[in-house]
Amino acid sequence: MNPKKFYLLIGTAIVALIAAYWINSSNKPQSDVSAQDKTLLPQLHDHVNDVNAITLTGAGDKVLVTLKRGANDWVVANKSDYPANLAKIRELLIKLDQATILERKTSDPKLYAKLGVDDVKNADAKGVRVELTGLPKPLEFIIGNYNGGGGGGTFVRMVGDKQSWLASGTLTVAKKASQWEDLSLVDIPSSRFRSIELTDAHGKTLKVYKDAEGDANFKVADVPKGREISSEYAPNELASVLASLNAEDANPAKSMPAPDETIKAQYDAFDGLVINAVGWEKDGKDYAQFSAKLDNKVAADHIDAEQAKAKAAYQADVAAADKKVAEEKSTTGKQAKSNASAASEVTQAKPLAVSDPSKDRQQKLDALNKEIATLNKKFNGWTFTLPTYKYTNMSRTMDDMLKPLPSKKSKHHAHKTKKARK
Repeated sequence: MNPKKFYLLIGTAIVALIAAYWINSSNKPQSDVSAQDKTLLPQLHDHVNDVNAITLTGAGDKVLVTLKRGANDWVVANKSDYPANLAKIRELLIKLDQATILERKTSDPKLYAKLGVDDVKNADAKGVRVELTGLPKPLEFIIGNYNGGGGGGTFVRMVGDKQSWLASGTLTVAKKASQWEDLSLVDIPSSRFRSIELTDAHGKTLKVYKDAEGDANFKVADVPKGREISSEYAPNELASVLASLNAEDANPAKSMPAPDETIKAQYDAFDGLVINAVGWEKDGKDYAQFSAKLDNKVAADHIDAEQAKAKAAYQADVAAADKKVAEEKSTTGKQAKSNASAASEVTQAKPLAVSDPSKDRQQKLDALNKEIATLNKKFNGWTFTLPTYKYTNMSRTMDDMLKPLPSKKSKHHAHKTKKARK
């Protein structure tokens, strides 16, 4: 073969291979190279703090949740501006900010439903359309299914774009407004309370109490004659209601007022804090409203007692130091001087309750009043749906605290046995 023709054939083959490779590369999905590590939402990247509203829309184009940033905090706008769970909002925005494209998926609308990224105008749509505002241009995208069986990631499609993607992370969002509310109400340990009084809808009361702040268990007041408490620990459950109390939902008290018949609960703390509650059941759910106040006399007495303890402890420390100095007077003058200096330091290190009782008292009262204001800010104007186990301990009666009475059959059997023994 002519060398020129031979080299021409080789050149033609090389050109053909290059052309084939180029065509193949241009048609190849971006999931392998160019799409990897590409930011899903570049408009959001490093602008998380600019977002001032988040709207979640579900099937049938129904707005599920509207979150808005107010002057101080985020609120759930479609729940009468109830305070939103800030940690949950931050978590979502950070996940979206950090999400990257893992793989190009379908651009065929007929296949969107399999990934959960079909238009939410459809009545049976499974995904959620997310709109973020506050950015130079609003962002709208549909969050579809989590790719649990395929190695992780979440299917996403930008609104108005046919192309869908598999993005990194778990980006699925809660669809109920209550799931975005800050429903942590109060967290007061039972050890802080000196008494709890529960009143049922008919006016009958159950009171449990402690004689002293360090007592391990509560006692039941006014136990009926001839009856016994079921367990020394049973009354303690009543004081656990306000420990880590999280509601299940919140609604404006105006639209969900308390009925005429309610149960009542009053929780009195050793330091003067008082929390009152009214509760009721309706349609299989348990509801309650709360308020907080200060019992000024109890608070004053408690501060007096605390200051007396602080003074006694301080005087004991000073006496111990002085005694040590006296015992070591036989030592060298230098050592005695050093010990005297140590005693002097103890004398000077007075706690505020001793050095300035008035200031100490005011600081303690200010702290209590601040706590009460914070609680009432959370409580006022709202009716809360409570977990059943919490409500149950708000609605206990005296019978719940006592051992059951023996049945008539048991009494009859005991009488026959006694008679037979005779």
